[in-house]
Amino acid sequence: MEKLGKKESQMIFSAEIGESLANAIRRYVNEIPVIAIDEVEIFKNDSPLYDETIAHRLGLVPLKMEKGVDEDTKSKLKLEAKKEGFVYSGELKGPEKIVYDKIPITSLTKGQELSLVAEIRTGKGKEHSKFSPGLIFYRNASEIIMDKEFYDEIKKIFPNSEIKEKGNKIVIIDDKKQEIGDVCEGIAERAGKTAEVNKRKEMILTIESFGQMPVEDIFKKSIEELKKDLKDVSKKIEKIK
Repeated sequence: MEKLGKKESQMIFSAEIGESLANAIRRYVNEIPVIAIDEVEIFKNDSPLYDETIAHRLGLVPLKMEKGVDEDTKSKLKLEAKKEGFVYSGELKGPEKIVYDKIPITSLTKGQELSLVAEIRTGKGKEHSKFSPGLIFYRNASEIIMDKEFYDEIKKIFPNSEIKEKGNKIVIIDDKKQEIGDVCEGIAERAGKTAEVNKRKEMILTIESFGQMPVEDIFKKSIEELKKDLKDVSKKIEKIK
């Protein structure tokens, strides 16, 4: 496994694993328990938005998965706003931490008021997207074979890619941080020629977090949830024997 890039909300790495395993890990992101606003009791809403619209927006506000938060966590956040202008997610007050405090919920003008209580519970992405902690997507690393005449153009567009000369052809090894196969095929096609794109053993995985938890935790917890189900399946098979 090789780390190729890391940002606060994204990580890219390569690993020699099968596509079926990579897809299973990707799918099990939606099995990770995550807290979110589930129900909203609105006492007063003078804003131009319907109660249902405000409740929907609040449900999609990411909440931090702090230590001590588990599948049984239930709590409440309150919002009291009487000011003119936008009402932001950061104005929610309670025990749980808001990830992004500048998400606009609605707006108020002079004399208008918004008062509500939001109930929080733990859920999973397979129930609703508001419980999803992020995304995992993947692709095969590729090797592209093209005519030698394209060397300078490819090197200019992808300076970090490894390019080897082989007779009247060039072999381009992608730099793993970006997909280059489609671009190379497009360059060759415009010249009336073709590019041969071959898959390599490595899978390039990208993990993106919506903010509730670090990207590393999303990957680890997805594998943990997958292992739990595999263990359950194994036990059921043993009972059948």
